[in-house]
Amino acid sequence: MLRYADAMAIVLLASDLASLRKDLRATLEGPDLFIEEVASGPEVIARVERGGVDLVVVDLQIGTMGGMAICMDLRHEESYGAAEPVAVLMLLDRRPDVFLARRSGAEGFLVKPLDPQRLRSAVRALLRGEEYEDESLRPATVRVGSADVQ
Repeated sequence: MLRYADAMAIVLLASDLASLRKDLRATLEGPDLFIEEVASGPEVIARVERGGVDLVVVDLQIGTMGGMAICMDLRHEESYGAAEPVAVLMLLDRRPDVFLARRSGAEGFLVKPLDPQRLRSAVRALLRGEEYEDESLRPATVRVGSADVQ
C-alpha cells in the first residue's frame, strides 16, 4: 500500500463520467498522490495488470462493466497471480448498494453525494492498508436523559 516515506501513491480513478473523474481529481490531487484516469472496466483491469497501482477508486455504475464486476474481476486476477493485490474504493449510488460493495470484496465504499473530506479520509485509510466504511450510513445517536439510544 502507500509508501509515504519513499514513494508517491498511484490512484486510478474509474468512471465513464468525465465530470465525476474531474471532481475526484480536484479533491484528491496533491503532492503525495499521482492520479490516473480510465473510463471503462477493461481499462481498469489492463492498467492494474501492468502493476504499480496502489488504489482503484471505481464508480458502481460504469457502462457494461460496473464497479462490482471490476472489483470481482480484480480479486479473481489476484487469486491466481495475474495481478498484484490492489485496494478498491467503490463509489455507491444509494445505501442498499453497500451489500454489493461488501460482496465484491471492495476494501471501502462511499455513498454519493461525495463529501470531499470523507473521500480524502477513505483514500488515506485504504492506502494505509485499512478498510473504510462510510460513517454517514450509521444511524444517529439520540440522547434520552443520560442514556444513549441508537
